Amino acid sequence: MPKDAPQLGCAQAPILKERGQHEVFCGLTSIVWLHRKMQDAFFLVVGSRTCAHLAGMADVHEELDRNVSLLLSRRPDIKRLFLVGSCPSEVIKLDLSTVAEKLSEKYFPNVNVINFSGSGIETTFTQGEDACLEAVIRSLPSSEKTQLAVLGALPDIVQDQMMRLLEQLGLKNVFVLPQVKFDDDVSIGENTHFICVQPFLGASYEEMVRRGAKPISANFPFGAEGTTKWLWAIAERFGISKAKFDTVVAAPKLRAEQAVAAVADGLRGKSVFFFPDSQLEIPLARFLAAECGMELTEVGSPFIHKSLVHADLEDLPATTQISEGQDVDKQLDRVFDYNPDLTVCGLGLANPLESKGLSTKWAIELVFSPIHFYEQAADLASLFSRPLKRAELLKVGP
Repeated sequence: MPKDAPQLGCAQAPILKERGQHEVFCGLTSIVWLHRKMQDAFFLVVGSRTCAHLAGMADVHEELDRNVSLLLSRRPDIKRLFLVGSCPSEVIKLDLSTVAEKLSEKYFPNVNVINFSGSGIETTFTQGEDACLEAVIRSLPSSEKTQLAVLGALPDIVQDQMMRLLEQLGLKNVFVLPQVKFDDDVSIGENTHFICVQPFLGASYEEMVRRGAKPISANFPFGAEGTTKWLWAIAERFGISKAKFDTVVAAPKLRAEQAVAAVADGLRGKSVFFFPDSQLEIPLARFLAAECGMELTEVGSPFIHKSLVHADLEDLPATTQISEGQDVDKQLDRVFDYNPDLTVCGLGLANPLESKGLSTKWAIELVFSPIHFYEQAADLASLFSRPLKRAELLKVGP
């Protein structure tokens, strides 16, 4: 390691624990991207309107049965029906898991009914996908097949790129959760090896382990370096030679490195502060520090699942302050003390911070943009460079 290179390793560093209210979107937000990935699925939100308009438990069950029956008669293409709680069961006074079991029995084998919570009391917005996948994994059949499962929703073009790379490495039995259609051949067992493409899938990770599947730990596939480490962890698990691996990744890795380098000139030496929002913060911070030369001040995340982000924590500069949870007032005090060049935060904080002279990046844009793997590496860097360019253009005076 060069003498001027920062010491790495935050995996064992103390984490600043914040215990305020989470001021982010709720888990229902994830339906926006999940319904696009699951072509035969329908997400029926069950929430406070139901309990506000009905007199008692019998009426609640009758109205839900009636609405499900009407929906399925109009939409015979629906194979998976998700009952999504917008409030905890104690609030809506309805045990959705029991309801889902009964409806699944009623409409078997044509429709699989599953429930998960999208409540803002119980979930942040990316945790909606985690809760959905956990419920899907729990209902999958068992299998002894040796296979690779990739967990996490990706834009179609990005998923195609990923699958092409895995195929070039020689991997045969690969499936992605969420699966596009219910009838896809997906099962789980002790010979299933799995890896996540999203760092917010803690509950799904634990459910896969409970089902006997074996996790593959790696950096997340952001940037040239992150993607290479992610792919190599898979290759190593399946006994793929380093020579073959290098042959497959050499060209796309070089393209990504060159493309990122062209954007990183505007980021190198700039400081960045992450408010907790999407759970993407830790791997994105690694990308910005290691591949773009940015200086990390504080990296906050709503929840930190160390089994998932351990490799990225290990690659963060040792001086980085890591925080878990949210206490907006305290975090605002710290961000003003740091006075970073760029602040990554939620929509509600962006305008107030901009009015105080801080350049901001909306955290939610990083969730909805294609940012994984080699071909999107430069686009990812550009998402952080654009606010800095805008601030420079708007600067008044010398």
